[in-house]
Amino acid sequence: MLKQLSLLLVMTLSVAAQGADRPNIVLIMADDLGIDSVEDYGGRQYKTPVMSQLAKEGMRFTHAYAQPLCTNTRIQLMTGIYNHRNWLAFGILDPQAKTFGHMMQDAGYKTAIVGKWQLQSYDPPDYPGAALRRDKGMHVDKAGFDDYCLWHTHHTEDKGSRYPDPKINLNGEYIKDTKGKYGPDIWADFICDYVSQKHEKPFFLYYPMALPHNPFSPTPDSPEWKDASKRFDEENHFYGDMVEYTDKVLGRIVSAIDDAGIGEDTLLIFYSDNGTNQKIETETAWGLSQGGKGLSIDAGVHVPLYVRWPGTIKAGSVNDKLVDSTDFLPTIMEAAAAPVSPKAELDGISFYHQLLNKKGPDRPGVFYHYDPRPGWDKHKFTLHRFIQNRRYKLYDNGIMIDVKNDPLEQHMIYAEDDTRETAAVRKTFERVLAEKHAEWLKARPANNDRVQ
Repeated sequence: MLKQLSLLLVMTLSVAAQGADRPNIVLIMADDLGIDSVEDYGGRQYKTPVMSQLAKEGMRFTHAYAQPLCTNTRIQLMTGIYNHRNWLAFGILDPQAKTFGHMMQDAGYKTAIVGKWQLQSYDPPDYPGAALRRDKGMHVDKAGFDDYCLWHTHHTEDKGSRYPDPKINLNGEYIKDTKGKYGPDIWADFICDYVSQKHEKPFFLYYPMALPHNPFSPTPDSPEWKDASKRFDEENHFYGDMVEYTDKVLGRIVSAIDDAGIGEDTLLIFYSDNGTNQKIETETAWGLSQGGKGLSIDAGVHVPLYVRWPGTIKAGSVNDKLVDSTDFLPTIMEAAAAPVSPKAELDGISFYHQLLNKKGPDRPGVFYHYDPRPGWDKHKFTLHRFIQNRRYKLYDNGIMIDVKNDPLEQHMIYAEDDTRETAAVRKTFERVLAEKHAEWLKARPANNDRVQ
């Protein structure tokens, strides 16, 4: 008994020691920013110097992936669980879910969310089946965040603008003086003020950006912004301005962290929810690239990822390990010295040890259950279930792709075409797909009864 009490005391002191210097965590996720738009990943058309600064000061990941559309990724990001087990509908987060906001609060962190919500109600009132889904998602004041400053917290028809003259909900009250202002500037102001405050405990701030999602319209750095009548103009060429403003906002946040003297105490993560919009063609190191948002090809799922923690993460390091959106929750929880219990049955695998250049479990493959239905404008999609590693991708219809050499997926590899290498990969991937299909069948009835 005495030995057990001594062991418990040691464990308690160990956790307390870890908790004394736990980092602040800032997680930023761009909206529709594929690797083709970023200089470090081969983009040649837009300037992203702050992202390059993050690469020089921290770690850049070369094989980070997301789901092809935003809600699909954000639900996985916030819960650490693949869509096949917790998907309800587009623009809907299960109100019974436990988010990383809840978990970070439980770990003793102060929490805040800034930017885009769009997880409570999505369908317009006249869309078929909307009555089953409207206002069925999680309300942000129940999502585990002490403070919020957000766009689209209620019904779609009431969301207003996210860019010029934005409609932003600040802790339950809409900001009244946004005329002539730009949404991303308001959010950057909130974040810069937040990180400069003297918090009594470490904070977790999640910023799901609006930028550079369409409508493609002028930013305050665009010449057209000076004419108020042109601020709502929509043209594809404004996308480049929006990418560069994404980088500028990121720079403001990095500077605010450093100016507050908390750079070495803050783990900063920058990621994206899916690839670039299909309307956009971008000059890259591999030629003219069309955006792949909404598609299962590499251009739809391959996204940038930077992690910065001065004094802890080796500056200028490059990581070629696989990362997907379910991995962020267990990673930040481990950084917070509150690792998630295996009983939570997460799909995510922490990459925290990789940030410290230590050994640990690495993700063997990235699984996708991609089906944005039901939801407004999502009837055009169908279910795509597939798995990939850094080289190969296998769909559940048996088609394999050499993603590394065929990112546009123009050359299909069937079982009869397998080499010894692809046959071994196929066997492993088929086993995982079968397991995930069984899990989906088990979870599906409960999901259908709620919102479909």
